[in-house]
Amino acid sequence: MIETNLTGESKDILNENIQTLKKLFPEIVSEDKIDFDKFKTIFGGHIEDSSEKYNFTWPGKIQAIKESQKQSSGTLRPCKEESKNWENTQNLYIEGDNLEVLKLLQKSYYNKIKAIYIDPPYNTGNDFVYKDNYKDNLNNYLELSNQMGGGQKLTTNTESDGRYHSNWLNMMYPRLKLARNLLKDEGFIFISIDDNEVENLKKICDEIFGEENFIASLIRQTRKGGGSMSKYVSSDHDYILVFSKNITCLNRFYVPYDEDYVKRYKEEDSKGRFFWDTFARNRQGSSNSYIISAPDGEKLKNSWIYKEDKFQKLLDEGEIKFKKISTGWSVQIKQRINTQGQIMRSLITDFTNEYGTKVINDLLGKEIFSYVKPIELIKHLIFSIEKDEEIILDFFSGSSTSAHAVLEFNNENNTKHKFIMVQIPEETNKKSKAYSSGYKNICEIGKERIRRGGEHIVEESGNKNLDVGFKVFKLDSSNLKKWDPDYDNLEQTLLVSQDNIKEDRTQEDLIYEIMLKYGIDLTLPIEKYDVGENKIYSIGFGALLICLDDEITKDIANSIIELSKDSEISRVVFKDNGFASDADKTNIKETLRTHNIDEFITI
Repeated sequence: MIETNLTGESKDILNENIQTLKKLFPEIVSEDKIDFDKFKTIFGGHIEDSSEKYNFTWPGKIQAIKESQKQSSGTLRPCKEESKNWENTQNLYIEGDNLEVLKLLQKSYYNKIKAIYIDPPYNTGNDFVYKDNYKDNLNNYLELSNQMGGGQKLTTNTESDGRYHSNWLNMMYPRLKLARNLLKDEGFIFISIDDNEVENLKKICDEIFGEENFIASLIRQTRKGGGSMSKYVSSDHDYILVFSKNITCLNRFYVPYDEDYVKRYKEEDSKGRFFWDTFARNRQGSSNSYIISAPDGEKLKNSWIYKEDKFQKLLDEGEIKFKKISTGWSVQIKQRINTQGQIMRSLITDFTNEYGTKVINDLLGKEIFSYVKPIELIKHLIFSIEKDEEIILDFFSGSSTSAHAVLEFNNENNTKHKFIMVQIPEETNKKSKAYSSGYKNICEIGKERIRRGGEHIVEESGNKNLDVGFKVFKLDSSNLKKWDPDYDNLEQTLLVSQDNIKEDRTQEDLIYEIMLKYGIDLTLPIEKYDVGENKIYSIGFGALLICLDDEITKDIANSIIELSKDSEISRVVFKDNGFASDADKTNIKETLRTHNIDEFITI
C-alpha cells in the first residue's frame, strides 16, 4: 500500500521535469539538482555557447519562465447557485485569474485537452487587466478582484510605457507554457491576434510549442465595408495562429463544404457521391507520364494524376472510364467527396465580427458586449476534431462565444464535446448598457449567455439530450488553514490549523480541492454515504473515497470494504488529525491494505 500525504499545492512541473531528465540521464542529477558540469560533458557538442546566437528576449522573460513553473496553493470553490444542471453536466465555467487557474488544472487535466481557442487582450494601449504580481499572484488576484466591484481597473498598459511590449509578453508567456501542458499529444491551439503583437506572439509560440509544430497563420476578415478608426488604412482583418502539441500526431484540418462546392458532386454509387473529372494533367516533366491504351487500341500519351500502377488499380475497381469526345478519347476518374470535409484554407472571409455581435445582442440585448468573435468561426476551427467527447478550453473566454459554439456544434453534429471556460471577473463600465442591465462583470455576461444560448438551441432543435449545463467554480485561497498559512503570524496559524477546515468553508469545498490537488476530473459525480457517525464521499463511482470527519475509529474500515463490493475502490482519503488515535489509524490502514486498497491518503 502507498501512503500519501496530500499537499495543498498544484502540480510541481519543475520537479517532474527534473525526474524525467533523471530517468533519461541519471548521471546529470544529484540530490534532485542538475549538475551542469556533467550536463556539459554529455551534451558538450550540442550546447550553444556563442555570444552571437539566435534568441528572442525581453525584460522580465526569465521571471515569466519561472512563473510558469511555480505551484499554486489556491483552490476552485464550487458555486452551485450560479451553475446550471450541476448534477449532470460535463462542462465547467471557472472565474479567476487564468494564470492561477491554469496551474490548478495541471493535475486534473494534464494531457487531456484536445483543442484550445483563445482571444487574448490585444495590446492596444488600453486597460490591461492581467497584470501579474509574481511575488504572490494568488493573494494579489484576491485583493484586486474585490476592488473590481469598486470601479478600479487592475492596471493599464499604455504605449508610453517603456515596457509596452514586454508587459504583454510577460502576461502571455507563462499562460501559453501552462496551456501546452494541458494539450493532448494530438491537440492544437488557435490564438486570435492583431498586427500589434502577431510577430512577437509567433516567436514565443515557436519557443513554447516548437517551430516544427507551427501549422498556419490564418487571416480572418473581421469586417466588410463601413468606416474605420484606423489612422492610415482600414484594418479589416486579424490573424489566428495555429500550433500543435506534436505535429506528427496530427491529421489534416478539415472544414465543412461550401454549398456551391458540393453541387458538382452530382452522381452517386455505393461508395458515395462523386463527379467525373479528367485524369489527364498537363505537367511538364511529370513522373506520371506514360501511355494508356484506349478501348479501340489507340495509344494515349499524357501526364496523368497518378502513377501507372495506381491507374491500373483504379481501372480494375471501376473508378476510371473512357469517354469518346470530338477530339478523341478522354480518360476520366471519379472524384469523390471527402466525407471529412474540405481542407481548411488560410484565408477566412465568412465570419466577420458583425455576426458575432448580432448573436449576443439578440440573446442579451443591444450594446451588452462589443467586438464579439462569431460562433461560426469557432465551429469552423474545431470541425477537424475526429473523436467524440473531447474537451475544448478557452482561458480568455470573455462573453463565452467558445462555450456557445461548442453547444451549437454538438447539436448540429451529434457530438458530446465538453468545454472549460476561464475568465477573470473584470468589472463592466458603470456607464455601460451592460452594467445598467445588471451585468456587473464579464463573468455574469458569459454565464448568462451560456444559459440563454443553450435554452435557445434546445427550444429550436427539440434536442433535450443536449448537455447545455455548466458547473461554476471560483478561484480562492485553500480551504485548509495549514495549506494557506499566514506567514505574518505563523505561530498562530500552526495553533489553529488543528481544526483544519476554515470556518467559512464546507466539506464540499474541501472535497473539490482534494479532487483538484490529487488530479481528478471536476465533473465526476459525488455520492454521499452516511455510515454510522461518519460521512463517506465516493468520487466517480469509487475512483476515490473521502472521509473528512473527526474521531474516526477502526469501524470505518469495514464500511469502506462493504462499499468496495460494488466498485473498484483503490484509494481513500482521511484528515490526518481526524483519527481517534494513532492505533486506530494503523488498524484502519492495515485492514484496508489486506482488502486491496492501494493508496492511503491523508491531508
